[in-house]
Amino acid sequence: MSDTEASPTPLTARPAALQALAARVGLDLDQRVLAILSATPEVEPHALVSCAADRGIAAKAMALGWGDLLGLAEAGTPTMILLRDGGAALLDGASADRSTVSLRNPLDLTAAPAVVDRQRLDRLWLRSGIVVRSGALGDAGEEVFGLRWVARTLGGDKSILRDMGLASVVLSVLALAPALIFMAIADRVLLYQSHATLTLFALLMGVIILFETALGWARRHLAAVLARRVEGRMSLLAMQRLLRLPLDFFEKTPAGEIQSRLFQIYKIRDFITGPLFRTFLDVVTLLVVIPVLFLISPILTWFILGLAAVLVLLILAFRPAIRRATGKVIEADRAKVVAMVETVQGMRTVKALGIEAQRSEAWNRNVAASLRAQFELQVHSNRLETVSTPFERLFQAGSMMLGALIILTESSTASVGAVFAFTMLAMRAAQPLVSLAQLLHAVEQVRLAVGESMMVLNHPPERAPHAVGVRPEIKGHVSFSNVTFTYPGAADPVLRNVSFDVPTGSVIGLVGRSGSGKSTVTRLIQALNAGYSGLIKLDGVEMREMDLPHLRRNLGVVLQENFMFRGTIRENIIAGRPGISFDKVIQACRLAGAEEFIERFPRSYETFIEEGSPNLSGGQKQRLAIARALVTDPPILIFDEATSALDPESEAIVNANLRRIGRGRTIILVSHRLSSLVDADQILVLDAGEVVGNGTHPELLRNNALYRQLWMQQNRDAGRMIHESDRVSAAAG
Repeated sequence: MSDTEASPTPLTARPAALQALAARVGLDLDQRVLAILSATPEVEPHALVSCAADRGIAAKAMALGWGDLLGLAEAGTPTMILLRDGGAALLDGASADRSTVSLRNPLDLTAAPAVVDRQRLDRLWLRSGIVVRSGALGDAGEEVFGLRWVARTLGGDKSILRDMGLASVVLSVLALAPALIFMAIADRVLLYQSHATLTLFALLMGVIILFETALGWARRHLAAVLARRVEGRMSLLAMQRLLRLPLDFFEKTPAGEIQSRLFQIYKIRDFITGPLFRTFLDVVTLLVVIPVLFLISPILTWFILGLAAVLVLLILAFRPAIRRATGKVIEADRAKVVAMVETVQGMRTVKALGIEAQRSEAWNRNVAASLRAQFELQVHSNRLETVSTPFERLFQAGSMMLGALIILTESSTASVGAVFAFTMLAMRAAQPLVSLAQLLHAVEQVRLAVGESMMVLNHPPERAPHAVGVRPEIKGHVSFSNVTFTYPGAADPVLRNVSFDVPTGSVIGLVGRSGSGKSTVTRLIQALNAGYSGLIKLDGVEMREMDLPHLRRNLGVVLQENFMFRGTIRENIIAGRPGISFDKVIQACRLAGAEEFIERFPRSYETFIEEGSPNLSGGQKQRLAIARALVTDPPILIFDEATSALDPESEAIVNANLRRIGRGRTIILVSHRLSSLVDADQILVLDAGEVVGNGTHPELLRNNALYRQLWMQQNRDAGRMIHESDRVSAAAG
């Protein structure tokens, strides 16, 4: 079935405008998603941005002013402005005097654009819009990360490299002037006592110094621009690929190790903008200077080239030892970062257990290992530098001595000025030759850094980049059919042939002992783990076929431990979806029972939450997490031990609102507190990964031994209630 056939619903203004923006950058949107958006009463900006991002289009919702609008119009940036009535308009241009803008109706692109001045526009729009950047998201980052990727990304700055190369050639030519002028002064001015020639040479040197100063500034400025671009691309690539990694990667890999490996990319940046960049510039100088040296004295030129060859051989000889030592430094530093991050993240536990001394001792051991590794590397580097220094010094002193010997030879025609000019130019050639030799050492370091970064950046993602699966309209019907799942590396499956069905709009509770597989069921519904056998369907569509971003946008998830980002309460609730109205934030907080304590804060919803949420109690943080899950009005809500951190009063508020929260949506409740599940439409009892019971609370009390045992452990009056339940059942029989 084609997209057109799948979406007979006419598009409303905002989805139609997004479709027009996508066409401007040469890409198409999923017509089914546009139809779903058109069927909603109010299309939020975050939904439009997500729809564009799913197709790899770089879109951003932002606040706009009149000046911003004029700038976007003049730049020709594809822009949609959001109107007060829930509609949208496409920015088509601006007048030459910047007094009006042209707006096009997305529902009738053939009609002439409307010309609107600032006063009229202020009455129509929300001072916000969506901007689309030409080109797709992540196009630069899909290939395997490595030195080839680095080389390719540098190819995007050919104009900068060209200008830097041109400046380097000119500077290299100018670098010849002082030596040649000195040769002329020694052989002509001093010999013939020519003051006029000396004045001419002095003026010429002044002009050359001015040119060198200006070109040197330009080359350094271009180098700074190139460095920032390289760093920007690498940083974007790192975050883009990090966010695509599966959850189990982060669960199995220490955060400090990920951080340490990932930050190795900045060594690549330092290599590109440091040794590699300097060597590139030096090679240009070398190509200019070497021919001139051969013209002055072939013998002296072969002498310094021979010294350079010896330096290369020395570095190659030390290369294996330095490579091993560098690898030990990276490994030791990684262990040190892991220990530091782990201590910081677990500081509350460290303080609670009073184990500061033990953590300090562990840190001291890691620091000692790092220092030993660094000292070993320094020893090898010092040895290399020690044996290399005499050859480096011979570039100048040796060429001068050999030149003097050549002059003293009766058959020589070389002049004193030529020998001194050669000595000056030899120093110009020495640094590039030494840099070329040292580049081999730097390449070894960056090779190890690339290998470290590749462990993270080339790890298989959750799904193939830009893979677009099925995007059905999710209503909330969940079904498991003979689902078996084993965690990677585990010997036994955590779920065995699990089957159940959750009708749309119903409430299901998951109970069982610890390790029975309750949370695993919720993880599979969120598609956080793959590799299961059997079928998991959502509204009749198999989970493996669904588009991940579309699936997760339709789920509201509250965990036992919820992370609060550094920012205000309002920012945490909207959590990256700034288009959501403040009224919806208030409504979600009211349903979650969070409104009453938020309004007691002096700054209410603008109260700032520090890292780690020290100014919030566990119950307050949990209620904010529930509000965050509710604010997007998802058709499916998952509460994984969501009320475990709540005090009895807060839990009573949430439970009292549960029916209102669940109106029109499916709720999946995982809880050890069976009292919170008594009103569920069905309760699934799991034991050792298998379903051992499924029914309502009264049914399970009568018929399921495990559920009855769990209930009795939590309720003193359970025996009396069971007796009454049995008596009612007998009377009914």
